[in-house]
Amino acid sequence: MSDLDLLATFLEIYRRGSLTAAAAALGVSQPAVSGQLARLESQLGSVLFERSRRGAVPTPRAHELARHIASPLDQLRGALAQDAERRSRQGTVRLGAAGELTASRLVPALAPLVSGGLRLDFTLGLADDLLSALAEGELDLVVSSIRPPAGRRGLVAMPFVDEEFVLVATPTTARSVDQGRLAEDPLAALAHLPIVAYGPELPIVRRYWRSEFGRRPPNPVSMTVPDLRAVLAAVVAGAGISVLPRYLAEPALAAGSLEVLHHTQVQPLNTLYLVTPSGPTPEPVTLVQRQLRRQAETWGPL
Repeated sequence: MSDLDLLATFLEIYRRGSLTAAAAALGVSQPAVSGQLARLESQLGSVLFERSRRGAVPTPRAHELARHIASPLDQLRGALAQDAERRSRQGTVRLGAAGELTASRLVPALAPLVSGGLRLDFTLGLADDLLSALAEGELDLVVSSIRPPAGRRGLVAMPFVDEEFVLVATPTTARSVDQGRLAEDPLAALAHLPIVAYGPELPIVRRYWRSEFGRRPPNPVSMTVPDLRAVLAAVVAGAGISVLPRYLAEPALAAGSLEVLHHTQVQPLNTLYLVTPSGPTPEPVTLVQRQLRRQAETWGPL
């Protein structure tokens, strides 16, 4: 324990008014703070605080010491924080995510970080493939649409943001649906409409149908394209109906190119996760995680 550490502990006690509060701020135990204070008082040959019901009351010697060390210590802490921030912006972070989310949300959110020297390398793909690459050490961070399965050890998942899904169609297609039948038997009312799918197993559409209608969609599939932006374009062009994240469909809904075909009391949600390898997280990866979580607080459900 250096003398500088002892002075830093003293200053926390002085400013917070108790050993317990100082220990919480420093992330150490209260006995550890008491021991550091005792060591400093022994070196100085002076009592620095009187214990009372009000906490730790500074003595005149404590006031004098605080006046001399507070400003230099604060300046040193600021310099160390700036150096840590600079080091966190060095190096490369390899990220994996879906292309649509990367283009619409992740790139704009993370672009400010590259001005400090951080490099970002994106790999676009499906969640299962990206999680496999992460487990094999090929990626540092994955924004995943699924929680890593229990059998895939060595990965840590943190909830990031929720996606809200909507079933959409062109206004012309929407008018072909019998509204009375849609209210009574939506599965049958929608069965004649072709589906534009994200994948051959209808991953997003199937989840919506099972959640809302209780079974897999019986509809024919008109097109399969593994890019939700292309799915959106196909639906706008009249190729069929599909289920899309609201953030992706919102511009077309606002423009009147698409309509929400089926309204639910609670819109289906899917949680996205920030997934990293277990163990210590490198500073640049921590910086990216922090920036994404900060941005997600302004987005709300996507």
